[in-house]
Amino acid sequence: MRGWRRRRYRMIQIKTADEVALMREAGLVVSRTLQRLADAVGPGVTTSQLDAIAEESIRAEGAVPSFKGYRGFPATICTSVNEEVVHGIPARRRVLRAGDLISIDCGAIVDGWHGDSALTLGVGGVRPELHELMRVTEESMWAGLAAAIAGGRLTDISAAVERSIRSAPKAYGIVDHYGGHGIGTEMHQDPHVLNYGRPGRGPRLVPGLALAIEPMVTAGDPATRELDDGWTVVTRDGSHTAHFEHTVAITEDGPWVLTATDGGAAKLAEYGVKVAQRA
Repeated sequence: MRGWRRRRYRMIQIKTADEVALMREAGLVVSRTLQRLADAVGPGVTTSQLDAIAEESIRAEGAVPSFKGYRGFPATICTSVNEEVVHGIPARRRVLRAGDLISIDCGAIVDGWHGDSALTLGVGGVRPELHELMRVTEESMWAGLAAAIAGGRLTDISAAVERSIRSAPKAYGIVDHYGGHGIGTEMHQDPHVLNYGRPGRGPRLVPGLALAIEPMVTAGDPATRELDDGWTVVTRDGSHTAHFEHTVAITEDGPWVLTATDGGAAKLAEYGVKVAQRA
């Protein structure tokens, strides 16, 4: 959640197949919860109402919210609206209006293992340029996921995300420092996964490594600041942002997107990447 500066990799956790399977269960809880939230988003809905739906959904499946109480965070989900990049705190006074963009970030724990995913949605009708911002951001996430191949290097993912964003007809900002992360028995582990960089660097991608890949893209300048609440990160120029995230496990057969219902098979096929069939 909070951005990490570059540092040595000290907490890389390699999972067994059984442990990855537990992460898949957590990922599916997150996936189903995000679908319920997407169905609930609309003009007049408050972000606190969405938070209540998320907590009920996660706990009804016997899981535990990852975010609530994490480093003092007060809610089950992050709800970041318009110029808010990440870590927005749900509130009764925050009422969604037609034309808004809302990013919803959600995590759940099953038997001590985490799943983490985020999406950005338009509220009612939104301007075409905001649809394009969302499309570019989501596609860059999938480009990064497609690069999560055993035998590669960590920054192959970073470079794929950046390359996808830079290939868009319009220039977009890539938020500095904030990015993806390792995930497992803790929500945030090493390695930190930047959304830009040269390929072929960093730790080797090996089976059993799980990562959250999460590009954060701005329609304007990528410079950010943190609000006085100590959590919400906003663009300095007030430009809109989009944020998408999936948790992926590196396997010998290819990437397994633990927070996608089909394991990512349909989208990864568009990149020529095949994954083994799994539950």
